[in-house]
Amino acid sequence: MAASTDSVDSIRGLLDNSLTKLGFEVYPLKVGWYNSLLPATLRLSYPDDTLAVVVLSTPAMFEEAFLPFMEQRGCQGLSDPIDQCVRHHITSAVSQCFPEQKVDVRFDYELLPSRKPKFLAQTAAHISGAAFYYQQSDVPDQPWAGKKMFGVCVHPRFGGWFAIRALLVFGDVTVGSELVQSLPPDCVPSREARIQLLEAFNFHWQDWSYRDIVPPVQTYSQKQKDYFFTPPAQRFALLKTWGFVQSEDDRPDPSSDAQSQVNGHG
Repeated sequence: MAASTDSVDSIRGLLDNSLTKLGFEVYPLKVGWYNSLLPATLRLSYPDDTLAVVVLSTPAMFEEAFLPFMEQRGCQGLSDPIDQCVRHHITSAVSQCFPEQKVDVRFDYELLPSRKPKFLAQTAAHISGAAFYYQQSDVPDQPWAGKKMFGVCVHPRFGGWFAIRALLVFGDVTVGSELVQSLPPDCVPSREARIQLLEAFNFHWQDWSYRDIVPPVQTYSQKQKDYFFTPPAQRFALLKTWGFVQSEDDRPDPSSDAQSQVNGHG
C-alpha cells in the first residue's frame, strides 16, 4: 500500500507506544537508502521506496524489558537470553500493532544460509539517522599502515551504550519524498577523536572506553555491566545466581554472541 507522511508517523507512533517504555528506540528509513550503500549481494530484495524501521536498545532496556522478561519467562532452550527477550518484545509489538500487514522482522544475530547477516546493523543505524557509523575510511591520513580496523556506531545521546537489535521491513508500505532522510549527528568530528574511538574499539574493547567517546546521558547499570562483561558461556550461571532458574537442558550457546562487539550487540 502507498504511505503518506501520516501513515509513516502512525507506524512509528505505534512502535514508539509499544517499545519506548521498554527501553527501545525506532527510526524509519527507505530500503533504497540502505541498499545504495551496499553491493548487490548484501542488498535487501525490496523496492527502493519500501518502508523499513531500525530498532535500537538503550541502557534502560535491561531493567525495563530484560529483567522482567527473565522473571516472567526465564531461559527457554539454548539461545542467548537477551536475544530471546528482544525477539519476544519486538515480535509481540509487530503482531499487536500490525496484525494484517506484511512485516519482515530481521534480528542482528540472524544469518542467511550463505552465512551473511540478514542485515548490516551499523549501516542501517547510520542511514536511518540513529547513530553515526565511524569507519576506517572516515579517518584521513590513517595511522594504521594497511591494518583492518572495524567500524563502530556512536549514538548522539548514549555514545556507545546502546545496541542495534532489529530491522523491520514493511513489505506492503511504500513511501515517497515525504520521508526525508536525516543524517546522523557527527558527534566525533575530529580526526584525533576518531582515531581514539577506532583504536579503543579495536584494541581495547574489553575496557568499554570507546562507549564514552561522547558524554552519555545514561550508561548501563552496574548489574547490566556485570552481565555483558561476563563471557557468554557463563551468563546462564550468572542468571542463576540472580535467582533466575533454568532447566537442566538449558545450556548457553556462545556462538550466538560471537560477533557481539562488531555488531554493536550488548
